[in-house]
Amino acid sequence: MRAVIAEDLVLLRDGLSRAFRAHDIDVVAEVGDAGALVDAVNANRPDIAIVDVRMPPTFRDEGARATRLLRDRFPAMGILVLSHTIDPVLALTLASDRAEGFGYLLKDRVLDVSVFIDSVRLVAAGGTTIDPAVISGGLARRTGALAVLSDRERDVLSEMARGRSNAAIAADLYISERTVDAHVRSILLKLDLAPSAEANRRVQAALAWLLAGDESGSAPMP
Repeated sequence: MRAVIAEDLVLLRDGLSRAFRAHDIDVVAEVGDAGALVDAVNANRPDIAIVDVRMPPTFRDEGARATRLLRDRFPAMGILVLSHTIDPVLALTLASDRAEGFGYLLKDRVLDVSVFIDSVRLVAAGGTTIDPAVISGGLARRTGALAVLSDRERDVLSEMARGRSNAAIAADLYISERTVDAHVRSILLKLDLAPSAEANRRVQAALAWLLAGDESGSAPMP
């Protein structure tokens, strides 16, 4: 696997690079701003890019905008976005059009190297991972619509939006796969979402539903 790291904090960038190399991930470029990120991806065509949301020169949304550009230009490449803050609207905006090969994690998750590396491999392989804290923030914006779901269905929906399979959800929640399947069918029915056996489409449905909770009807970039 080949990776590009875009992070302006040198110590964090170096730490990510060391962790990747320790797990047989080839770091082909390390950059500190969004422009250099785009150039590095164009030159190296990596399997995944690790992108800080806020980078020079303004430290506002450069990383997020570069992510949008790269997702359009290189749809087969995975992108894992790192952020210091919980921003459900931004996360769901970046993922809603195409959930495959996308991740959004808080930087605190990097401290657990094994979990972080698993997330990198998942996203590079076309999977989806959204930080549980971000999903919780998105769910909180839907308190009215969530009234139709039971507490357990909310738990299952949160896991679905993270890209978890029924087997993984069952293990996480200590229930049977059959029970998870029943909850998924009920969730899709209650939320008027078309059922699908494809994990990626389940994620897209959950993310689209969460994003629809934004009162403005859209989710502008910060």
